[in-house]
Amino acid sequence: MNRTRTALAAALLVSLTAACSSTGEKETTVTVLAAASLTDVFKQAQAAYEKSHPGTKLTFSFAGSQELAAQVRQGVPADALVTADTKTMDGLKGSTTTPVTIARNKLTIVTTPGNPKNIHTLADLARPDLKVVLAAPEVPAGRYSKKILDSQHITVEPVSQEANVRAVLSKVSMKEADAGIVYETDAKATKTTTVEIPASQNAVALYPAATLKKSEHTKQADDFVKWLTSDEAQQLLRKAGFQQP
Repeated sequence: MNRTRTALAAALLVSLTAACSSTGEKETTVTVLAAASLTDVFKQAQAAYEKSHPGTKLTFSFAGSQELAAQVRQGVPADALVTADTKTMDGLKGSTTTPVTIARNKLTIVTTPGNPKNIHTLADLARPDLKVVLAAPEVPAGRYSKKILDSQHITVEPVSQEANVRAVLSKVSMKEADAGIVYETDAKATKTTTVEIPASQNAVALYPAATLKKSEHTKQADDFVKWLTSDEAQQLLRKAGFQQP
C-alpha cells in the first residue's frame, strides 16, 4: 500500500511539474520592435521560431526605424530591436546589448505596373512630369535614398515623404505616385515594376539586431537574436531577397 501511495504521489508530482512548466512556457512572450521592411519575412520567421522554441511566443511591432528608436527611448515594453540601419541602433547604445548584423539589403526604383512613364535611371526621377514619393530623411530608407541621389547630383522634389518604406511602396502600388525608392525586398511584395539601380550608384542597408536591456525576458530575447544568425533564419532571409550579413 505504501509503495502504491508513493508511486501515485510521484506520478502526481511529475504531472504537476509538467503542467507548471507548460504553463510557464506559454506565458513567455517576446516582443520584437522591427523595421517595416522586415514585415513579411519576420511573419514567416515567427512560425519557424515558435515551432523550434515551444516555450516562447513572438509578437512584432513594425515601423520605421526612427519610430522604433523613439519607442525605446519612451520606455515602451519590448524585448528586442531590429533596425534597418546601424546609425539608429548606435544611437541606442545605452539601451541595448551589443548588436549583431543579421542581413543586408539594397535599394531599387519602383514604378506603377508596366512602368508607363518610362523610368529607366535615377536621373529620370528628377523629371518634372513625374510624381515621386520617398521615405522621409530621418527614415533609414529615406537617408539611403538621399545619399544615392546626392552622390549622383540628382535633385528630386518628392510629392510626399513617408514615415516608412512600406508607405512609399503603398503610394506607388496604389498609383498615387509614379515612382519611389524602396528596398529590393519590399518591391517583391507588390505588383509594382522595378528598375534596378547599378551597384556603383546604390547603397547597402545593414540590419542590426539586439536585446533591449530593460527586457523582462532577457534569455528568450537573446535566444531570438542569436537565432536570427542561424542557418534556418538566414535561409528565410535569403529567400525573401535579403543578402548575407
